[in-house]
Amino acid sequence: MRIGLLTEGGYPYVSGEAGLWCDRLVRGLERHEFDIYALSRSEREEAAGWVPLPPQVGRVRTAPLWESVDDGIVHGRRARRRFAECYGELATALCAGGPGMASGGPEGEPEGQSALEADRFASALYGLADLARDEGGLPGALRSETAVRALERACRAPGAHRSAREARVPDLLTVAARLERALRPLSLDWYEDDDLGSVDLCHAASGGTAALPGLLARHFCDVPLLVTEYGVRLRTHYLTEPDSSPAIRSLLAAFHGRLAAETYRRAAVITPGNTHARRWQERCGADRAKLRTVHPGMDAAPFAEAGESPECADPQTIVWVGRVEPAKDLVSLLHAFAEIRRAEPGSRLRIVGAPSGPEGAAYLAHCKALAAQLFPDEADGPHSVGRNPVSFEETGGPELPSRADAYASGALVVLSSVVEGFPAGLVEAMFCGRATVSTDVGAVVEAIGGTGLVVPPRNPRALAEACVALLRDPERRDRLGAAARARALELFTVEQNIAAFHGIYLEILSRAPARRVLLDDTGAPLPFGVPAEAHVPGRWSHPTARVVARGGPGTARSSPGWATETHPVRASTSVSAGEGAVR
Repeated sequence: MRIGLLTEGGYPYVSGEAGLWCDRLVRGLERHEFDIYALSRSEREEAAGWVPLPPQVGRVRTAPLWESVDDGIVHGRRARRRFAECYGELATALCAGGPGMASGGPEGEPEGQSALEADRFASALYGLADLARDEGGLPGALRSETAVRALERACRAPGAHRSAREARVPDLLTVAARLERALRPLSLDWYEDDDLGSVDLCHAASGGTAALPGLLARHFCDVPLLVTEYGVRLRTHYLTEPDSSPAIRSLLAAFHGRLAAETYRRAAVITPGNTHARRWQERCGADRAKLRTVHPGMDAAPFAEAGESPECADPQTIVWVGRVEPAKDLVSLLHAFAEIRRAEPGSRLRIVGAPSGPEGAAYLAHCKALAAQLFPDEADGPHSVGRNPVSFEETGGPELPSRADAYASGALVVLSSVVEGFPAGLVEAMFCGRATVSTDVGAVVEAIGGTGLVVPPRNPRALAEACVALLRDPERRDRLGAAARARALELFTVEQNIAAFHGIYLEILSRAPARRVLLDDTGAPLPFGVPAEAHVPGRWSHPTARVVARGGPGTARSSPGWATETHPVRASTSVSAGEGAVR
């Protein structure tokens, strides 16, 4: 089958999110064909180039979300009136409460929305898409005074949410600019019968803007949509930009909440990566019958040697591995280790990881100063050099060449985070057969099951007591490590992830109606809409056979005047996989 893989800030870019997962999926399903439609987030991301692409990738099309776009399109009076009506309806749906507003703040979970407002948002969204298809791109219109005035009217209208009524002109300008970027996929030329309309299935690798091309492919061409979320994109919008005004945060959260709800409503299947993401999706209206939890697939091979030799670990060493940033709460870990040292004087803590950005570098310096204060250098005798029981290290050196070596160096792995999605580092420790002590955040409990100890976050005493219990009981530690490795190999490998998606692809296509009619040389339809040999490499079909859109040749659409070749939105570039992996 032919899959349209939809990404935002991810695959095939080198530095993209979820790039490794997508690459493993594409390479693992080598019998299928993949067309990649990627939205980029920054110039630096595009400059870094692409990862090497396998031969089953037939086409890559990209479009930027980060730069200002001037498509040069000037709409006539009728098109401007049509835009004002659709955009006004969209703004009214955002100001009427619902996701992002009813919760009372960015930290709250989204609440259900009425069917009326959901339909209003969907009607406005697809109305804008139809306008872009008929008249050309919308970037200029979405940034116009008409758009700002429509937002202002919606915010001042009776029944608008309190936070929307407080919006000022700078707030409205900011919201209009952000909506233009989020709605930029409406102006792309990806939705014709020889583009996304020709794939068997659209697979959005994340929610949010990445799923918008899939919604439009479904709207225009009836292509079924699969949505995968390993992180909760909607939750990110609630937690980011704390310095923005309440009106900006509420309006943007309302937009992303409504977009998520519409995506879940139209998707054939939704695959959350964990129970935490699944709960958010259900709160946003996702039908439970559509949900299939598919855990992230990770490569177990690099950790096999450590997992098969647990006796090589230092029984007194505790290891922490990850990105150094405030959310990891290393301060609580250091205070917990102070209590561990009082109970087990010979214990040692290895903190392995690099800082994440300037904030992470400042946090690392603070942690090093705290460690020097809590644990003065200790010498074994009067003629030896003192050594701190806490070490800060990075992988890649002669002592710790890889993350597997870091996990293998200790008998116990600890996670002290206060915020966590799916704990990939914890699963790596499980592949290594190490017992774990973790804080109860994100999907930690779901990942480890009963194979490790879990304590409340920001509780150094509980963390210390759990670590001491396992340091003093090597048999229990070994049992937990063996159980953890068995669980990880059963649930979290690349192979199980690929097998799950292969089955879901077949399930969706088995229920999807034939979207194309195959005609013979006389114009009569052939018995099968898509014969099996069409998916086998080689020239099997009769040379006179031709494929037309569903409904017959009389309903096929003509090429729109706003295609990339006529009106580029820098819009969109198309490259064959054979032309090279790095631009």
